[in-house]
Amino acid sequence: MVSSSISSEMSAAAAAYKRPSVAVLGSHSALDICSGARANDIPNMVVCQKGRDKIYSKNYKVRLAGATVRGSDSVFGCVEDVFLLDKFADITKKPALDELKKRQAIFIPHRSFSVYVGYDKIEKEFTIPIFGNRWLLRAEERNTPKNQHYLLEKAGVRVPKTFAKPEDINTLCIIKAPEAARSYERAFFFASNYDEYKKESKRMLEAGIINEAGLKSALIEEFVLGAQFNFNFFLSPLSGELELMGIDTRRQTNLDGILRLPAHEQNKLPSSVRVNNIEVGHIACTLRESLLEQVFEVGEKFVAAVKKEYPPGPIGPFALQGAIAPSEKGEEILIFDVSFRVPGSPGVRFTPYGGYLYGKSMSVGERIAMEIKEATAQKRLGDIVT
Repeated sequence: MVSSSISSEMSAAAAAYKRPSVAVLGSHSALDICSGARANDIPNMVVCQKGRDKIYSKNYKVRLAGATVRGSDSVFGCVEDVFLLDKFADITKKPALDELKKRQAIFIPHRSFSVYVGYDKIEKEFTIPIFGNRWLLRAEERNTPKNQHYLLEKAGVRVPKTFAKPEDINTLCIIKAPEAARSYERAFFFASNYDEYKKESKRMLEAGIINEAGLKSALIEEFVLGAQFNFNFFLSPLSGELELMGIDTRRQTNLDGILRLPAHEQNKLPSSVRVNNIEVGHIACTLRESLLEQVFEVGEKFVAAVKKEYPPGPIGPFALQGAIAPSEKGEEILIFDVSFRVPGSPGVRFTPYGGYLYGKSMSVGERIAMEIKEATAQKRLGDIVT
């Protein structure tokens, strides 16, 4: 439930900042956030877990290169400061909170922040202004009230058909259950009827990939035969405009490897090999221009619904993940997943959509920094945080 008191408190804290900085957890999309902050002359800091900081404290740490490198003194890297914790969840403890407050930090959330810190701590204990709507992070989970599926339906956005119980399966479905070992990752299997469901779920239970509790809560969703895309949006509280930052698609293990095999070779794979859809990367995409109007219509309807259910609605980046499939009306967009924060695809800077609007390549990290910089100039930092 949205807490107006903490939202007001965080808005007031941000409004009092004289020289805001950007802070982010050392995972997921931290480099993109830091790069964008540096491009807009905003100080940045990455909060890292000990033993998982090398990328930020060494490989991409800001440093001066002398005359022996590229022939002149230049600055390389994008991460300005690193703050180490024993574990990521310690970010809600006093030492981390004190450091973030001292730096007048605006914190940028991403998926790893939600996973490692947890929604309860984010909502109740993390007393740092967050760029975005902190209560929408929980809405990504399918087992929470007013979740992403509820919001998509409220918006009138077309979603794949879902089945309340496996006995009802009468078409090719993808079944999404939490992994037994890593509940924040989902294990997938396919079934076209109840018999196939029983066979596949039994195999995965016996292999320890999922457990009974996870299977009971699994989403049974019609598999959409279409081209899959992630539509990465940005909603500006300052202008009120919805922007399409870019479009990408995913690389997944071991699905990508299996798809590269000819069909007769796929049939030779042993039964112990299961399709694994764990996301490991992204590929920048473009879309036929005649479909862009439909993309914006879907985004605008979704924003309107979220504003009613989770005021003040989306702030900054969010992504609608779905597919474009044939229909009687032509090509139609279906959405099957939502990200209410940085989508984790720096590749969107290599799509033209930010450039069409701003005249230059634009990453999500840079767009966030631009919003913070403009909010500072307008004395409206309180309007872009919760």
